[in-house]
Amino acid sequence: MSAPTPSQPPETVQVLPRLLMLRFPIGQAYLWRDSDDDLTLIDAGWAGAGAGIEAAVRERGLRPEALRRIVLTHCHRDHVGAAEELAGRYGAEVLAHPADAPVVRGRAPVPEPVLLDWELPLYAHGLTVPEAPPTRVDREVADGAELGFGDGARVVHGPGHTDGSIGVHLPRHGVLFTGDTVASVGRVGLGVFHVDREGAKAAMRRFAALAPTTVCFGHGDPPTDDAAAVLRAAAERDAAPDA
Repeated sequence: MSAPTPSQPPETVQVLPRLLMLRFPIGQAYLWRDSDDDLTLIDAGWAGAGAGIEAAVRERGLRPEALRRIVLTHCHRDHVGAAEELAGRYGAEVLAHPADAPVVRGRAPVPEPVLLDWELPLYAHGLTVPEAPPTRVDREVADGAELGFGDGARVVHGPGHTDGSIGVHLPRHGVLFTGDTVASVGRVGLGVFHVDREGAKAAMRRFAALAPTTVCFGHGDPPTDDAAAVLRAAAERDAAPDA
């Protein structure tokens, strides 16, 4: 199987008037617009994807020069990849949880997940994504930290996928970014490749309790109808402590 490449612009999907999804062959990032001069990227796709992200932003009539911050939901290569390139070009602030920040900076190894048997081939395929370069973290953000965009976006720490995995919650807009704790591939459910599966289940239950009206995953499309009920049902099915 040939390795996917980040050379082409990601597919763009308008999720909300102020929210754009950038879809890569594996994984996705999101762009939130507070104004034409204040853009936030939630996750950053693959290493080498900077030019494609810039092109996608311009195709939507926005300026990549307006990128003010890049919030990383966790330290995996398909989420961190282009952060250093974009931050260096535009002076954007890079934010990550303290537990994942050393990995993002290249000072600690990427934590190995505890894989179920059926996850092994999927994990091998995920490793075809280019490895992320060491990336600066300008601000470490713990649970409850306000992020400076989205009329009060806050960190919801949900360790389990990685120790520093976070959700990003915009309560005034009903939007929640789950990173890879939750996925929507075939159906909404618990994600894969967790370092602590029970921790990821607890994080999913915490996310569901927020009752968001728009839920954005690291993999898969946001649900279009009654997202809060979909997430709650998925948590009851997949994230029960003994499931």
